[in-house]
Amino acid sequence: MTATTDGSPGALEPRAAAASELTDNTAGIGTATATATATATATATATGPAPPGVLDAARRATDRAVEHLLAQQDPQGWWKGDLETNVTMDAEDLLLRHFLGTGDDRTLRAAALFIRGEQRGDGTWATFYGGPGDLSTTIEAYVALRLAGDLPGDPHMARAAAWIREHGGIAASRVFTRIWLALFGWWKWDDLPELPPELIFLPSWFPLNIYDFGCWARQTIVPLTVVSAKRPVRPAPFALDELHTDPRVPNPPRGLAAPTGWEGAFQLLDKALHAYRKVAPARLRGAALRSAARWIVERQENDGCWGGIQPPAVYSLIALHLLGYDLDHPVMRAGLASLDRFTVWREDGSRMIEACQSPVWDTCLATIALADAGVRPDHPALVKAADWMMSEQIVRPGDWAVRRPGLEPGGWAFEFHNDNYPDIDDTAEVVLALRRVAHPDRGRMEATVRRAVRWSLGMQSKNGAWAAFDADNTSPFPNRLPFCDFGEVIDPPSADVTAHMVEMLAVEGKAYDPRTRRGIEWLLAEQEPSGAWFGRWGVNYVYGTGSVVPALTAAGLPATHPAIRRAVDWLESVQNDDGGWGEDLRSYREARWAGHGASTPSQTAWALLALLAAGERERTSVERGVAWLAGTQREDGSWDEPYFTGTGFPWDFSINYHLYRQVFPLTALGRYAHGEPAFPGLRQGT
Repeated sequence: MTATTDGSPGALEPRAAAASELTDNTAGIGTATATATATATATATATGPAPPGVLDAARRATDRAVEHLLAQQDPQGWWKGDLETNVTMDAEDLLLRHFLGTGDDRTLRAAALFIRGEQRGDGTWATFYGGPGDLSTTIEAYVALRLAGDLPGDPHMARAAAWIREHGGIAASRVFTRIWLALFGWWKWDDLPELPPELIFLPSWFPLNIYDFGCWARQTIVPLTVVSAKRPVRPAPFALDELHTDPRVPNPPRGLAAPTGWEGAFQLLDKALHAYRKVAPARLRGAALRSAARWIVERQENDGCWGGIQPPAVYSLIALHLLGYDLDHPVMRAGLASLDRFTVWREDGSRMIEACQSPVWDTCLATIALADAGVRPDHPALVKAADWMMSEQIVRPGDWAVRRPGLEPGGWAFEFHNDNYPDIDDTAEVVLALRRVAHPDRGRMEATVRRAVRWSLGMQSKNGAWAAFDADNTSPFPNRLPFCDFGEVIDPPSADVTAHMVEMLAVEGKAYDPRTRRGIEWLLAEQEPSGAWFGRWGVNYVYGTGSVVPALTAAGLPATHPAIRRAVDWLESVQNDDGGWGEDLRSYREARWAGHGASTPSQTAWALLALLAAGERERTSVERGVAWLAGTQREDGSWDEPYFTGTGFPWDFSINYHLYRQVFPLTALGRYAHGEPAFPGLRQGT
């Protein structure tokens, strides 16, 4: 990250010197037990009466929100909100069905209805609500609508095509978009970066082996090596001349930069791989394709999906089909059926495709929200949620074991079925949720938590922090590949995940553990000059700061700590005039947006959680934030939030978690109305 030149509050240069402040404030870190930590924090943050009007409004809003959230629980014990992304999911679903020959008119009409409804006035499609038009997204949406029968002369299509040409046409789109077009002959395979299947043979210590990639990229790249090797072309049902700046030269020459520096080196590597393709030994290529197929099939989940996310499932199905798996093969049947479970049918007859589903994440956050809102810890809904979460613990190794062999499994994944890729973030929050529940089977609870803590501690990276899925997944090389021009492809540690781990370890009585201390040191070093923390998995500095401050105070740092005071000052400096907080996704690219955007329920809650943890319950900023949440609540106890506040890849892939607008406001209001959380599920003396 680089600093801005204008000195704006959102400057992105990490403040490494902050780590030295830890040694001056260690007296509060060594809490004897998690119960003592919670009690001390509650005393510090809940002193003094709140204004009756605000407190009464908070309590009324809390009661309504509790009732609304309890009504959304599934009979099995879990919660799941819709996970909304952008129309590339829907467009690529249609392209897949057309490629495999499995499309049907009902699906086509419903998908087209949804895609048309997401088009902006200028003819484009964006990747997040209120965002600018995106070239690749607009191209994919346009092609999907052509498949549905929309004509180039239709006004909405003509506007889209004109905008696409104005912004460089198909040639300027990202690699993944051009791969989809190449499947139908709308782009030349020779003009795409080469991705050889022999990559599967590189050992884990070798640069650019598949385990140097983040798990989501790894699951996508392996099947794409098969697609790249096979280079299939299905007859295109129409031409796309209207999307080229010059239809006479649809594939303009690739302008290779001078081979200097890393960019030039990787361009030369791609050129060499194109040359290798022509001379690759047939036996070696065949063995690589068979190994890739085996790798893919071994990672198919019990529900038929791959990694619990839609993109790897789509590419895996294409790859296996190219390798001879017919549509009736059990692997293919299960994979295709899994994609149908990502479909959300709407009342207007349209259908939206979820990129992923988030039941574990939603359930642990809902449990925390309800417990912090005063729902009794032995409430049947909480006990049922705890039962379901414990049943979802993953007890077999996954890809993470390549870098951590011998570590006993014990984490949780984000989704219903994703045993290969549990993540540290979910694991930390599930433990925090379980500890809020007075479960009748204390032995089972303790065994579950011990296993989770042991696994997540073992996933700590060398620098003392935690990433989402893997340890030390920090190679600088994957991001430099010409193929990787979209989204993050590695999984380095982040402040938000590390904060959740530190908070969980503090609750488990490990605030003074050297591993926790290293995490705290890393967090202090990562604080921005503005006082904020970067948010990797939520938008953005408000999320990062809302995660880190509660973690630091739970671990015993006093509210007077300079890092906490800077965070409080920054949060108050970016509060909106209406009393809420919001941050636009453009903050990932432009520092001036840091902490700035329309107020949203989830981001307002994140700011309040930080301020409350910092002992600012009586501050005017807190009262105004609470009043905003109470005042924007609907009659049924819910909140509306069209803005995207979740992050898949910063800027490139954004998420609107439909349950965020419920769980985080309820958590913040509950802590304001009832004080800091208690942990009845924590065995005394742990």
